[in-house]
Amino acid sequence: MAKSKTKTIYTCQNCGAQRPRWEGKCSDCGAWNSYVEELQLPEVKTRGWSTGGTDTASTANKPVSLDQRLEEIKLDRFDTGFEELNRVLGGGLARGSFVLLGGSPGIGKSTLLLQMAGGLADHKHKVLYISGEESVSQTGSRAHRLGIRSPLIEIGCESNLHNVMELARHKKPDVLVVDSIQTMYLSDLQAAPGSVSQVRECAGHLMGLAKHDNITVILIGHVTKDGNIAGPKVLEHMVDCVLSFDGDISYDFRLLRALKNRFGAAQELGVFQMNSKGLEEVSNPSELFLGERGDQLIGSAVFASMEGTRPLLCEVQALTLSSPMPMPRRTALGIDVNRLHLLTAVLDRHLDIRLGNNDIFINVVGGLKLIEPAADLAVAAAILSTESRRDLDAHTCYFGEIGLTGEVRGVSFVEARVKEADKLGFKHFVMPLSNKRHLADIKISKDKKISFVKNVHELRKLI
Repeated sequence: MAKSKTKTIYTCQNCGAQRPRWEGKCSDCGAWNSYVEELQLPEVKTRGWSTGGTDTASTANKPVSLDQRLEEIKLDRFDTGFEELNRVLGGGLARGSFVLLGGSPGIGKSTLLLQMAGGLADHKHKVLYISGEESVSQTGSRAHRLGIRSPLIEIGCESNLHNVMELARHKKPDVLVVDSIQTMYLSDLQAAPGSVSQVRECAGHLMGLAKHDNITVILIGHVTKDGNIAGPKVLEHMVDCVLSFDGDISYDFRLLRALKNRFGAAQELGVFQMNSKGLEEVSNPSELFLGERGDQLIGSAVFASMEGTRPLLCEVQALTLSSPMPMPRRTALGIDVNRLHLLTAVLDRHLDIRLGNNDIFINVVGGLKLIEPAADLAVAAAILSTESRRDLDAHTCYFGEIGLTGEVRGVSFVEARVKEADKLGFKHFVMPLSNKRHLADIKISKDKKISFVKNVHELRKLI
């Protein structure tokens, strides 16, 4: 019989689309020069879940009826030793889960997972750490520098995924760490490590290992220059939890955010601080972001943000300057610049303050990125303050969404925001009028005041 021939296909490294011939621009995602030539081999018979074994009636694949007792189907969790990490994961590291940790180079991903391995070992859990980027001596030297010494932690250096999976099945660890998924490869595929096909197939095999053998697998993933996790988007769909570890290199704190979590709340935020001994968790990040607030409070407003279920106070700064250019600049760090355009148009139309001839600069101190529209009121207060050259009260906190007609709309989690600001000594809270009914049962000190605003005109009167 004639041997099956291999075909040459072109795969987009951005979205995973496949074409029989090369294209300059991907018609699916619009990326330029993203197609790479790969060899298409005959489909393997086992993939993903079926890699765990050939026994179709294994215990891991048996259906379970929901009328059984909770103890029989309860999800076990491991204590990682970091309260911040436990909360971001939804209460701890779930047994048999599949977790992806992404972040820019040098931010501390490997350091975080090594310290997590030390915390797991303190609670008598076995960890296997496989690095495809460093030798055993390099990883061991870094672990010793962090003060991690435990017989329950084993480290290895391997890039061949078949060898990694055989080692994991032999050692039977509670947690397997793979650093990183872009360095792993399957010898069955002709594509280079880090390509779409290699990342997709390697992740499928590791998912089968996690679910079939009940081993928690944590992957470290590289990110692109845009901050997105490199590789096919299907990688983020396959995993149970996607964690983003980022922060400004010029600052010593790092932000861990859950972008997706099947076992807890998404958008949870954990704050860590980098020092000579590694990463330390910050129990009260609001004090950290407001600790260096200056005495000049023109254009400086405090916003009560919600990161997942956690209230967090941050400082929003604004600066306006008269511009001789026909197209003034609009610069926003920490908020969407399109949101700044919207707020500028609303204030210019309804308050008649002529912002169209001014450069406007907005900065969220500490490198935080605010995505919720509740920051509108704080940004507007900072712009009105710097435009009128009036100091804002240092003990006033703002939150609320502003519409195109100038109205201030209600936001969620009002009580949690007020309690966090009250705990840090703020005495004046400015919020939408529609949220008044949500504060019927809240108790605050007698010397503290709540101001409800209905539109931007009332906000201007307060300032």
